[in-house]
Amino acid sequence: MSIPAPIATGSFLYLILGAALLGLVFASRLTGRLSKDNAEIANVVVIISTIATWLFWLCAWMHQWHPLIKPIYEE
Repeated sequence: MSIPAPIATGSFLYLILGAALLGLVFASRLTGRLSKDNAEIANVVVIISTIATWLFWLCAWMHQWHPLIKPIYEE
């Protein structure tokens, strides 16, 4: 069994999104817009929110992949 292409692609995109957001936090820390404590909190928030949104997307995709209930069309 291999990983379906949409799951691999979507997971990779969420990884890129998380890395980009962590890069923004790091850049904000370097420029002085964020203090060290606020940057640490922002890192935790970015990581948790990226994982949570990825998990929500994955669950939604998996539920639509092989539905257990088929629609019944009445004529």
